Amino acid sequence: LNVDGIELDVQMTKDGELVVIHDETIDRTSNGNGWVKDFTLAELRTFNYNNGKNGFGFVEIPTLREVYEMFHGTDYVINVELKTGVIAYEGIEKKVHELTVEMGMEKQVIYSSFNHASILKIQEYVTEEKTAFLYSDGWLDVVDYGKKYGVNALHPALYEQGLEKMVKEAHDKGMKVHVWTVNEEEYALRLRDMGVDAIITNHPGKMRELYAKSYW
Repeated sequence: LNVDGIELDVQMTKDGELVVIHDETIDRTSNGNGWVKDFTLAELRTFNYNNGKNGFGFVEIPTLREVYEMFHGTDYVINVELKTGVIAYEGIEKKVHELTVEMGMEKQVIYSSFNHASILKIQEYVTEEKTAFLYSDGWLDVVDYGKKYGVNALHPALYEQGLEKMVKEAHDKGMKVHVWTVNEEEYALRLRDMGVDAIITNHPGKMRELYAKSYW
């Protein structure tokens, strides 16, 4: 699909393993039930994460290490969302950073989170990695806020008001803007014309031809 990178969500198991899964529970995407935090990795891997879709067979929950191994040595950006908004996984920021450094992925990774305290925490460790604030629903003075806390990018929701003005202000202050989740062509074209730096989409193939490759 010729994408520039991937976005994923990281959570932590009962035995401290970093796993890639969107929800805090496994109910929606697997044939099991319960909180990710309440299972060991071995226990989580007894369930099928094919999201109930025919034709995918048995799908194991991936670890962040396994995803890094897939993209190691490439030029793909990996947007690692720390999923700490509901569960405050103790020490997850340090674990994620240590794995990133161990795998030599610092130049490829950008950390983001809706829990901005997690971003401030991981900033204590970052070297070459980038950081970003995820947000939605009418934030005020968000560019100044991002600048104050030293993030490299802002990740607003598609439906945020005043995006065009915000994009210009962010660029003027040295920050990128990556918008989520953009699945319709009309919005992708509008955002391209605004000068956003990247879009997060469920349809990368459709969007590829609309959005020129341009990143860090």
